[in-house]
Amino acid sequence: MTNTEKVHFVVNHFINEAGLRLHMTSVPLATASVIYHKFFRENSLQQYDPYLIATTALYLAGKEEEQHLKLRDVVNVCYRILHSTKPPLEMGEAFMSLRDTVANCELFVLRMLQFKISFQHPHKYLLHYLKFLKDWFEPYKWETTPVARSAWTFLKDSYHGNLCLLHKPQHIAVGLIYMALECHGVEVPLQSSVAIPWWKVLTDDITEDIIKDIIEVVIRTYEIETLA
Repeated sequence: MTNTEKVHFVVNHFINEAGLRLHMTSVPLATASVIYHKFFRENSLQQYDPYLIATTALYLAGKEEEQHLKLRDVVNVCYRILHSTKPPLEMGEAFMSLRDTVANCELFVLRMLQFKISFQHPHKYLLHYLKFLKDWFEPYKWETTPVARSAWTFLKDSYHGNLCLLHKPQHIAVGLIYMALECHGVEVPLQSSVAIPWWKVLTDDITEDIIKDIIEVVIRTYEIETLA
């Protein structure tokens, strides 16, 4: 576990906290994290301030996902989180300087990512796959076991790490459902009598090794959390 991984975990926690205060929904928040992770896949923490990139990623994600945020609100919320013991920013020189810095950074990040900030996320696949699996279970069994809630939690938490850069969104959705089922000791019905396992039915190009790797990456992210 590297110091870089710890920093990225903490900064993505900051993205999540700021996004919630800005009333961002799950997909724009995911986009902000992907922008952040993609930027630092090509650049080092020694070169750029991760909190500036994170703040800029939040603003860009709001634009991209049509959940438009006022730059003033983004700056104020992020400043408040980072400087919780200081009084809120007032409209003045300090605020104007921070606002201009984020505005300038916006174009810089866009150029670094070649203006490609439209991403496919696992969310729609996870929703579809969970609905599909639900029909295989007896209603009582599905409703009393929080498989769906756990899978959504794993997805939300996975953005603290770089899983979003490592695997296709369809595969991530399946891997997180698999992990949720394993955590709760639940087996998908009728698996012993079918030729194709449930996860292969959902997306035919996935393998057990891919699922294993997805789960290992998520577990590693949780391990980082205990030390961050």
